[in-house]
Amino acid sequence: MIDADVIYEVRDNVAYIVINRERKRNSIGGDAVALLMKYLEMVESDDEVRAVCITGSGDRAFCSGADLSGDGGGGKDMAGGYADLLKRIAGYAKPTVARVNGDCLAGGMGLMLACDIAIAAEHARFGTPEVNVGLFPMMVGALIFRSIPRRKAMEMMLLGEKLTAEEALEIGLVTRVVPAAALDEEVSGVLKILVSKSPIGMRIGKTALYAMADMPFEQALDYLSEKLIEVASTEDAMEGIAAFLQKRDPKFRGR
Repeated sequence: MIDADVIYEVRDNVAYIVINRERKRNSIGGDAVALLMKYLEMVESDDEVRAVCITGSGDRAFCSGADLSGDGGGGKDMAGGYADLLKRIAGYAKPTVARVNGDCLAGGMGLMLACDIAIAAEHARFGTPEVNVGLFPMMVGALIFRSIPRRKAMEMMLLGEKLTAEEALEIGLVTRVVPAAALDEEVSGVLKILVSKSPIGMRIGKTALYAMADMPFEQALDYLSEKLIEVASTEDAMEGIAAFLQKRDPKFRGR
């Protein structure tokens, strides 16, 4: 399915959501934000889809942030819509992978950091250049502060400088860095592993970890012990244990 700003496709139990604004370095406006939300809603109710990959078209940029020219639509509603999108991805029940095919800047950093796994091409650059035009990475900052040490986060946001992919890997902004020619193979390998896991097990686990993130330690342990009982009672858990004992591959059905 192709819209003006976003491409959506399902292959091999994976939903691929592609920001399709290469001539604008995959910057986003309100129209793209609305489409991203639309497809995430579709994916959540599609049992065929077991993982989501978010990326950009071409090889220059994953997402360069908000379209400051205003060509992408949305106007003043963009900030609230973008914040809702980050919340949606961060708390998403299915595993998400950011395929960082090029520069990941400003609002693009938020999209990437909201995903569970981020795999970057080695030529990609990362940063929050908002300060260079008199702005500041507000919503993105909430994710940056939860992903890297606070002082490194402040340095990046205050200076507005770009980091290399290796520097981003070193401080924990991304999970893997590979040569551009190997990006698709690396991403496909990770997605293949993800779709082989129990959908219900990952859904319960992801939802639980998101919910407990800001709980006091003792409360978090009590809550997660209840969730362990819940996931252990699923058919997939029983199938997984049986397969382990019988030395065979499990057949997970999402129940």
